[in-house]
This record gives sequence, structure tokens and C-alpha cells, in this order.
Amino acid sequence: MKKVFILACVVLLAACSQQEEKKAPALTLDSEESKLAYAIGMDIGMSLKTLGTDLDRAVMIAAINDRLDGVETKLTQEDANKVKQAFFVKQAEKKAVEQKAAAEKNKAEGTAFLAEHAGKEGVTVTPSGLHYQVILQGEGAKPTLNDKVTVHYKGTTIDGVEFDSSYSRGEPITFPLAGVIAGWQEGVQLMNVGSKYRLVLPSELAYGERGAGAKIGPNSVLIFEVELVAIVDEKAEAEAAAKLEEAAKAAQAEANK
Repeated sequence: MKKVFILACVVLLAACSQQEEKKAPALTLDSEESKLAYAIGMDIGMSLKTLGTDLDRAVMIAAINDRLDGVETKLTQEDANKVKQAFFVKQAEKKAVEQKAAAEKNKAEGTAFLAEHAGKEGVTVTPSGLHYQVILQGEGAKPTLNDKVTVHYKGTTIDGVEFDSSYSRGEPITFPLAGVIAGWQEGVQLMNVGSKYRLVLPSELAYGERGAGAKIGPNSVLIFEVELVAIVDEKAEAEAAAKLEEAAKAAQAEANK
């Protein structure tokens, strides 16, 4: 974190210099050195955004100049460390308060949503609390928890914010069923290959109090449209891979004759 502050100051020094020398020529990236400097500056600028506060640029520039000129600084290194530590403690406390408020809000809204959704036509609620609705019923086999499956899916929050979609990426995803969240483990095992279901996961069957990423907050109820494309035959895959390897070795041996 100390490095972030130092690097941030370098960027701010450059910004200050631009303001003071308004007649200076426009920035050009005409060398590898200048491109490298700009690339590093981009990273630093992104890091500065994570601080979540506006800092006095003039004061920061003064500190940089004091360090570069070798003069006595206004704060000892010990005092500077204490100031920074206090700042980050306050930021952590603020984030914890915000996280708690979001968790309570999402829990209340999710509970209300599930209560209403349970009464909708075609919705089945399992003992675990999973809601599912058949959009298209396939006729293939059903997977077990030990299977690897290929699916297409789209995930949204209850207010319609899409956070992930294999459809958007243009290809389905393959994964071991035992390696995903509980709601998916249960829901996908209900499906036959060729089926498309709408799964509504209470937060306890999704990411719980921790949430996941920027779009899935704590205690979020999640909605998935899931299409079970295939159950992967791992034995057949292994046999096919072995045959390909044998063919490659045979071709190499023939080429070496």
C-alpha cells in the first residue's frame, strides 16, 4: 500500500505540472519509454480510484518535492505510517457498515420476492428452498453429482441485472457438477439433457452473506435460465484423447523413417 501512495504521487506531480504549464505541447507517446511511463500511469490511476477519497493534490506534490529535494519532511515516517493506517482502518469500517446494510436490504427484498414467486403458476419449490420452473422439457438422461455437464445459462439478480451469460460469450460451459454452488447442483440434477429450466436460488443456495463480485451483493437471491446441453462422457473423452495421441505418435514415427 505504501508503494501505491508513492506511485500515486508521481502521477499527481505530472498532473500538477500540466496545469502549471498550460502552454506545454500535447502529450505524445513517441518512444517505448514514454509508452511504458503512460502504461504504468494507467495502472496507478486505477489504483487511486480504489482509495475512495479525494486527496489534496497540492499537499501530495509538496511531499514529493520534499522527498526528491532531500529536505526535512513535515511528518516523520512513523507519523506518516500512522496516518495511513488510520485511514485504511476507517475505510474498512465504512465498508463493513455498507456491507451490513446491503445484506439486510437484500435479505428483506429476497424474502419478499421468494414468497411472491412461490405462488406463481408452474413454479415448484423443493425442500431446500430452490424454486424451479420448466421452460422446455428434454428427453435425455439426468446427470448425477459426480458428472461433468455442458450447459448454456444466463444469470440475473431479482431486479434484472445480468451478471453472467454463456449466451453472451457465444459458447456453452463445461464443468464438474460437484464444483458449483448448491442451487446449481440440485437444480441441474432435476433436468434431462435437452431441458431448459428457470432456477431461482435463495441466497443460502447461492453465495450467501459474502456475495460474489461487484454485481452479486450479500444475501442476494439469484435467477438463472439453464439449458442442459450434454452430460460429458469422460471415459469416451479419455479414449478419444488416447487414440489421438497414438495417431500422432504413429505419424511422427512414419515421418522419421
